[in-house]
Amino acid sequence: MSAPTLRAPRPTSPARAALRAGVQRGAVELRQSFTNGGDLVSHLLWPVLMLIALFFLREREFAASGLGLGTLALPGILGMNAAMGMVSMSQILTAEREDGTLLRAKATPNGMRSYLTGKVIAVAGGLVADLAILLVPGMLLVDGLATDRPGGWLTLAWVLVLGLVATLPIGAVLGSLFPSARSQGLIQLPVLGMIAISGVFYPVTSLPGWLQAIAQVTPVYWLGLGMRSALLPGAAAEVEIGDSWRHWETAGVLGAWAVLGLLVAPVVLRRMARRESGSRVAERRERALQRVG
Repeated sequence: MSAPTLRAPRPTSPARAALRAGVQRGAVELRQSFTNGGDLVSHLLWPVLMLIALFFLREREFAASGLGLGTLALPGILGMNAAMGMVSMSQILTAEREDGTLLRAKATPNGMRSYLTGKVIAVAGGLVADLAILLVPGMLLVDGLATDRPGGWLTLAWVLVLGLVATLPIGAVLGSLFPSARSQGLIQLPVLGMIAISGVFYPVTSLPGWLQAIAQVTPVYWLGLGMRSALLPGAAAEVEIGDSWRHWETAGVLGAWAVLGLLVAPVVLRRMARRESGSRVAERRERALQRVG
């Protein structure tokens, strides 16, 4: 009787190995962000500030609609927080490009792919946790939310996933464009301007028509609209553009941003990684030390 033939294990492809390493790295970074005191404070600070704003808005109504401003604002704030993931991603990439972390990732086989996978998981996971920290007490703080609709939670899920896919690649692109963490801070100004006209704290229909048009180009507006459609009663659509939640338009615009980001981000990141070198990292550190001195 012949001995059984032993088959050699199938080799793991480089792409799959990089993906597995990135998932593990992202899970570790996400866990550390909730066990490190400073990171934990950052997770809690923004939701707490937003809950304070909702507290003062809860008794105010929008025009004659009968809808409370706090009720309208809560879903919009959720959308805004999700969109802010692009700022978090850009800040992380810029800072770790400056301290040499990106250079070390570049030096290992498939290191950039593993690095970016880990960052996406860490940032997206942190954002989802932050949204839960805001949403759960927020539902107790304001009245009028339609949280008993099963379809609403499904809408919340697809809008959130599509919104993260649309915004995180944009953050990666922005993080590749700025040479230092100090210059990266300039991105805060246009982002704050985008949030101001996105209808997060006040229905966008109260703004001039030209500002409404600009708002509808940004992913922040559509994230907020999608969140409102998921958590507000159907009658609340009367204060939106066209008296409609415009789900197809939401999916279309967020999908377009996602495709654009996924096409542009790899090209920009590869070009940025090719330019990285030990001398560039040392030069940036020297400039940073001179500013501190």
